[in-house]
Amino acid sequence: MTQNQEPKILINRKKLLSMIPLSERTIFNMEKRGEFPARIALTSRNVAWDLAEVEQWIESRRASDRKATRPGFELRHKRRA
Repeated sequence: MTQNQEPKILINRKKLLSMIPLSERTIFNMEKRGEFPARIALTSRNVAWDLAEVEQWIESRRASDRKATRPGFELRHKRRA
């Protein structure tokens, strides 16, 4: 690490889940698709995430035009028209 680099802050699964209101399985699937920051294996049974990467992901979601919709909501309303 150079003098100008800040040390990485890692968060555990419990902290991640308190920040991101998604299930562990959803996060895992998003990681596999490259849609969420990858976990870092600390030991064979312990993983962590880079806090800066998670916060950047949150900000990118906040800045996107992506809107949450109920499943099937648009389909039902298009049929009525």
